Amino acid sequence: MNKTLLLVDGSSYLYRAYHAMPDLRNKKGEPTGALYGVINMMRKILQEFQPQYAACVFDMRGKTFREEMYPEYKANRESMPEDLALQIEPIHRAIAAMGWPVIGVEGVEADDVIGTLAVYAQQQGIDTIISTGDKDLAQLVNPHCTLINTMSGQRLDQAGVVEKFGVPPERIVDYLMLVGDTVDNVPGVTKVGPKTAAKWLQAYGSLDALLEHVDEIKGVAGANLKAAIGQFELTRDLITVRTHCDLPDKYMKISNLTPGEPDTDTLIDIYETYGFRTWLRDLTGDDERVPLGDARMVAPVPRRVVGAGAVEHTAGAKGSNGDSAVSVDSPETGAPEYETVTTIEQAQAWLDRIRKADLVAFDTETTSLDAMQARLVGFSLSVEPGVACYVPVAHRGPDQPEQLDKAQVLELFGPWLQDPGAAKLLHHAKYDMHVMANEGIELAGVLHDSMLQAYVLESHRSVALNELAKRWIGRGGIPYEELCGKGAKQIGFDEVELEKASFYACEDADFTLQIHRILYPQVEADDGLKRIYELEIQVSSVLWAIERQGVAIDIEELNRQSHEMGRLLIDLEARAHELAGQPFNLNSPKQLGEILFGKMGLPVVSKTPSGTPSTGEEVLSKLALDYPLPKTLLEYRGLAKLKSTYTDKLPKMINSRTGRVHTHYAQAAVITGRLSSSDPNLQNIPIRTPEGRRVRRAFVASHPDGKIVSADYSQIELRVMAHVSEDEGLRRAFMQGEDIHRATASEVFNVSLEDVTADQRRAAKTINFGLIYGMGAHGLASGLGINRDAAQSYIDRYFARYPGVAEYMASTKAQAHDQGYVQTVFGRRLWLPDINAGGAKRAAAERAAINAPMQGTAADLIKMAMVAVDQWIREASLESRVVMQVHDELVLDVVPRELDQVHEKLPELMCGVATLAVPLLAEVGQGDNWEQAH
Repeated sequence: MNKTLLLVDGSSYLYRAYHAMPDLRNKKGEPTGALYGVINMMRKILQEFQPQYAACVFDMRGKTFREEMYPEYKANRESMPEDLALQIEPIHRAIAAMGWPVIGVEGVEADDVIGTLAVYAQQQGIDTIISTGDKDLAQLVNPHCTLINTMSGQRLDQAGVVEKFGVPPERIVDYLMLVGDTVDNVPGVTKVGPKTAAKWLQAYGSLDALLEHVDEIKGVAGANLKAAIGQFELTRDLITVRTHCDLPDKYMKISNLTPGEPDTDTLIDIYETYGFRTWLRDLTGDDERVPLGDARMVAPVPRRVVGAGAVEHTAGAKGSNGDSAVSVDSPETGAPEYETVTTIEQAQAWLDRIRKADLVAFDTETTSLDAMQARLVGFSLSVEPGVACYVPVAHRGPDQPEQLDKAQVLELFGPWLQDPGAAKLLHHAKYDMHVMANEGIELAGVLHDSMLQAYVLESHRSVALNELAKRWIGRGGIPYEELCGKGAKQIGFDEVELEKASFYACEDADFTLQIHRILYPQVEADDGLKRIYELEIQVSSVLWAIERQGVAIDIEELNRQSHEMGRLLIDLEARAHELAGQPFNLNSPKQLGEILFGKMGLPVVSKTPSGTPSTGEEVLSKLALDYPLPKTLLEYRGLAKLKSTYTDKLPKMINSRTGRVHTHYAQAAVITGRLSSSDPNLQNIPIRTPEGRRVRRAFVASHPDGKIVSADYSQIELRVMAHVSEDEGLRRAFMQGEDIHRATASEVFNVSLEDVTADQRRAAKTINFGLIYGMGAHGLASGLGINRDAAQSYIDRYFARYPGVAEYMASTKAQAHDQGYVQTVFGRRLWLPDINAGGAKRAAAERAAINAPMQGTAADLIKMAMVAVDQWIREASLESRVVMQVHDELVLDVVPRELDQVHEKLPELMCGVATLAVPLLAEVGQGDNWEQAH
């Protein structure tokens, strides 16, 4: 087996780490995210490949021959962000200290250095692995040279290059000459993208052969290709990686590229300065060492003697791994004290302890993830970092030790659990509130929720407790699967050996407390974040009540609909067979592809990763515009999904104890602050089809002669746009109570309000909603069925009439690029992880940046409304209840005698939660079921 040279494109690593990592800083406020990310990647790749030879290659400052040849080369690149520039020197120093040969050659780009070293290695009989995200280097791939992308895990050998680009490595230069390179500002052929370039090269073999047959390329594409011929000599020179550069002699001696021993003193200095605690501890062997640059102020955990019945574990037994942590290390300075409570004396001692504590972390262990069904197996408590107990009450099995009786424990701890004055901290409090309610305990005094703190601070990242522990205290907990197993062999938590279960449970409470002490000060320090966090805490309690209440379902109605849908599906299947000219399995992508693209010869819109024509929904939607079979297939799929997801499934989801359906609302899952619903998903019931709307008929009032009442914010996101953009025209239309779509049509098409046609209003509605979702001319053209020039004309006229909207969009994009997030009117941070990425990801993030403040503010408003309505219902001692929250709508189950009162009060409550520059409007409807009410 040949030896291996591992070449890392260091310049690529810099930017990728900078954009991938959060804004981490050390105690002095110096940026550390890119430094941490690069070190992490370099550690991992060296460990994974263990090459005999290696080097990290960087671009140097100054011009190269390409700038001399083409002054516009890379001219569109923004200057390096200041925060990244500050990390360059320590990054270079850290990589060298890790033992990597670091290479940078003035006047020679990193790509050319890599190409030269790869060819040199091959001449020495050495294989090369290049770690990069740069597609230009795919031209170097051959049997002895492979690319890897550490971010995506993608590995490109010769077959991989063909699969990714559609052409072999030796044709990558031709491919890039056709498509151009926007990153380096190298021009390609106008309107020729990757698919067209690959198709031409597959057909003709090379660019030179293509140009010999250029007259065969008809239409605009052919004309553009001919127009680009004059630039090809230049672009070939710009794109071709040089493989025989004149490099210093020391780099052309392979022994000089042998990884060296780490410079421990330098690495210790770097880890100390920039606050990388876990790595510092690993390097020094000191499990209690805290770096001087650590940004977090967390009280050290005292070392204690473990009492009777306790479980002792050292911090080292946790296998904490700095590589997997995003922040950096653990606050512990000693072994934790975790105690298993199995006697009444221990229980009483802990009860006395928590009664004296200002804040107690509380967590439950249960029999099920289904909150409405879960029963208590035990609970854990923590009052200071590193100190926790577990009170088991329902572990089972022949080898389990004695435990306290559940009823006895709940009687003892019940008053504290139900005391609103006893401040409690939980992680995902709503779930634990359900668990305790299942045991007859209404948990009170929930002051803090570490899950919601994490969500408010970093809505784009995981809020799972174990992930937060890795990220913020550098210590990963025991995975649940490690305790209980996976799949068919998984056991219940109540069957886990008590000693292991106890440590796991204590760890949960301990982590919750430690994370709270790190996150809450950050939330509290920002007025907007604090306001949003306090709202989320209130919403958690309201959602618990909504989930607990559930919604009544008309089973007979669902059965009727399911039967009718079954008949319709049979008819649609028969129609599909007739259109295809033969029977086939409508649910088989393979058979469908053979019918559509083989037998019928329909155009191939896109392909799957394996290269077969795609039959996905997006493809069928495009084909359905011109062909009847794809349209029928879409109808079939939509109806089949509706039947299986709702009309067939909802009756089976009725809780046997309550007789209702109880959805789960995920409060910390959507970046914009919106809720998501699952088991069942009440937010995805379609309303654009008659069958979808009919499903809502099955949601009914639970009281005899009661009604379902729906209250919905009207055009809320457009009203928020009027507020945040400060556009006078848009605000005036809302203040005067005009039909906003008719008003926009009047402005855009320059006609009076009375003369606006139905088509003009429809176009204006598409423009209004499209622009707040960042839609461009292409999207608008598609939505209206017009050409792109006409769509652009509409957009230009819209911005001319509403200049404030255009200014808002520009300033919001700039803000997003500058700080990585945008904000709602009320201060919620809406993170955009890809805002400084490249290509399609960046464009999508910019569109999201425009819409997120509207969608996020709407989410804030409906949450405020939920709290206000719930509070009024309880203060007025009403029997009516909120039973669903769907998008901008609240749905209530109302008893007959309270109907007028609720109908009158809802608009007042919903419109009174906040004051914007334009009035809020809530529309209220009622009926025997949800469809009638909405």
